[in-house]
Amino acid sequence: MTAQAQTVDDADVAIAAETPAMHGTDVEHAQRARPIPRISIQAFCEIAETAEALQVAAEDRRLSKTHVSIHMGGVQSAIAHYQENPTPNLIVIESSDERALMIGQLDQLSEFCDAGTRVVVIGHHNDVLLYRDLLKRGVSEYLVAPITPLQLMESLSNLYNSPDAEPVGSVIAFIGAKGGVGSSTICHNVAWSLSEQLKTNVIVADLDLAFGTTGLDFNQDPIQGIADALQSPERLDEMLLDRLLTKCTERLSIFAAPVVLDRDFDISADACDVVIDVVRQHVPFVAIDLPHTWSPWVKRVLLQADEIVITAAPDLANLRNAKNIMDLVKASRNNDVPPRLVVNMAGMPKRPEISIKDFTAALGIEPIQVIEFDCENFGQAANNGQMVEEFSSKAKAAPLFRDLALTLSHRKDLRPDKKAKSQGGGLTPLLQKLKLKR
Repeated sequence: MTAQAQTVDDADVAIAAETPAMHGTDVEHAQRARPIPRISIQAFCEIAETAEALQVAAEDRRLSKTHVSIHMGGVQSAIAHYQENPTPNLIVIESSDERALMIGQLDQLSEFCDAGTRVVVIGHHNDVLLYRDLLKRGVSEYLVAPITPLQLMESLSNLYNSPDAEPVGSVIAFIGAKGGVGSSTICHNVAWSLSEQLKTNVIVADLDLAFGTTGLDFNQDPIQGIADALQSPERLDEMLLDRLLTKCTERLSIFAAPVVLDRDFDISADACDVVIDVVRQHVPFVAIDLPHTWSPWVKRVLLQADEIVITAAPDLANLRNAKNIMDLVKASRNNDVPPRLVVNMAGMPKRPEISIKDFTAALGIEPIQVIEFDCENFGQAANNGQMVEEFSSKAKAAPLFRDLALTLSHRKDLRPDKKAKSQGGGLTPLLQKLKLKR
């Protein structure tokens, strides 16, 4: 990835390193903001608050491929700068001037802009006429200060992601707090539930190249898979992707691991970026099955994902590791929801456990699901190459996987509220009328 540059001129601007907790509108902006391609962005601000918002946005994963520089001084500084320097892909200008003066300054700036350069203006007047005048002059967007980092990210995302085009797929990364906690099983069952419930296409990418179980769990023995794509990521296109994928159901395909030990797999973080970017262009959801190891590419894939699911068993080693992962993720992803916690294999007979209450209290986060130990259904499903719900729709974990899939796809609110139905819907009004008649 291109390193991000930052320069703040002509003022002592303290750039905030942290952002406040996300509110409802922030979450909506975050969900709508999509990754921005590898472009250069230069901003010219008038006040420190705007520079801070820009800096926070520049550090977000969605802008990780961009090269951002921030200057103080507004339009006049931009004019002086571009008299001697070429313009970048995108210029962000802040101006608190009235309409006539702002238009005149932007007209002057346009004389030094190269063809293809886009301009976003941050103003201090909520003026419809000003907005229309700016659009007539080719300004891409007008935002009214004060702005939040997530507002800015959503606006920039819309400039480089056509509203008419299919949105890029959501990447969900699954990682275990410890080896053997069932992270792969959670990943595969959630991906299957996503494809079945939402009737949408899903790809499972198995990045545990030496020991991955995706092929076994879906009863497949693919000849080619994700290792071929990672070896030559620049060759990966739609046609090659179709050849490398293995179709498991009508809507679910797997990018299987080779699972051989006579090859050394030297995975680069950049190769992972390229492959995941190509895959997410073709399906709404990509489930990444990460190995229980730690390397630069694992860290980058984890931190770049749209959603993160940490699977842990309720013991001390899992508690320590899960806390370390969560602390890293929260510190690196201020503008995203916290990672999701799944407590797996709870209540295993004869195994000393930390209570769920104490386990989650130590982590400071409630689990999205607690899945009880069920060796019969999980074991038989694995041996058959089936998902748990395929093997037994009555298994206790089946509705939990469905619920987890809906939550990760942000579709949970579309389900009927059973509690509400039992209290005020269904047969309740009819029964009440019958009682009154009696």
